[in-house]
Amino acid sequence: MQYHLTHQTLYRYHQPVQLGVHTIRLRPRSDGHQQLRHFAITVEPQPTQISEILDVEGNACLRLWFPDVPTTALKIRTEAQVATFCTNPFNYLSEPWAISAPIDYPSSVAAHLQPYLQPVPSVAMSPAVVEFAQGLLNEVAGQVGQFLSRLTQIIYEDFQYLNRPVGEPQLAGVTIAQKVGSCRDFAVLFMAACQAVGLAARFVSGYQEGDEHQDSRELHAWPEVYLPGGGWRGFDPTHGLAVSDRHIPLVASAQPANAAPVSGQLKPGSVGASTLEYEIHIAREQASERKG
Repeated sequence: MQYHLTHQTLYRYHQPVQLGVHTIRLRPRSDGHQQLRHFAITVEPQPTQISEILDVEGNACLRLWFPDVPTTALKIRTEAQVATFCTNPFNYLSEPWAISAPIDYPSSVAAHLQPYLQPVPSVAMSPAVVEFAQGLLNEVAGQVGQFLSRLTQIIYEDFQYLNRPVGEPQLAGVTIAQKVGSCRDFAVLFMAACQAVGLAARFVSGYQEGDEHQDSRELHAWPEVYLPGGGWRGFDPTHGLAVSDRHIPLVASAQPANAAPVSGQLKPGSVGASTLEYEIHIAREQASERKG
């Protein structure tokens, strides 16, 4: 698939403020499943400096510095052209020793995966989530592939989706108790269930194709699980499916806060509440040949 994306974010401040350093995580990633062919960003007020960086988890981010001039708004507009290639999300063979959970990762791999094996946030795992995950694993006789498919379907079928475009994800224990949540909440619950049975998981922020007739879209979130032999593989419990070429990931992190599309602070002395407005458009284009 090939997509043209536009994403406009507007923060309105209730009184003039001076903007501190901000981090932007709206650049689609490039890897074996996806190729970024064009990316542009415009920011108002104009930053004094924009730096392209790779964060500690390998995500391409932008760091913005602003002049010491009061403003009542921050407007960020990105435009991207992306090609996606993962038509079959199951085109891999798991290592024989990674078919059943918990996976006994080799020490060299486990050291790298340690942040993704810890619950989010880094507090004691909810007993309800552990019971839920262990019960599900027992139902499928410990088979990792069946566990992930079943977990995806249970959240999709048994939990009610709530459109909650702002705010941090709620705790996994809250989501499983209320059976209601946003895509961020379902991603965190999925991660916690995986971690409860010894599977490494991380949080992904990005876009999903959705309804092409809908004028404006939402930013989306889903989990990825590390499967030896298959690498990081995405699952979308909000839509009840494995992630393929109709998903466009931006960044991935062990901590959802580190996948936020925009984060930053005001300079000392600036205090003020803000409101958020956004507009996202996703258009499918005629695909061209894969490059590189």
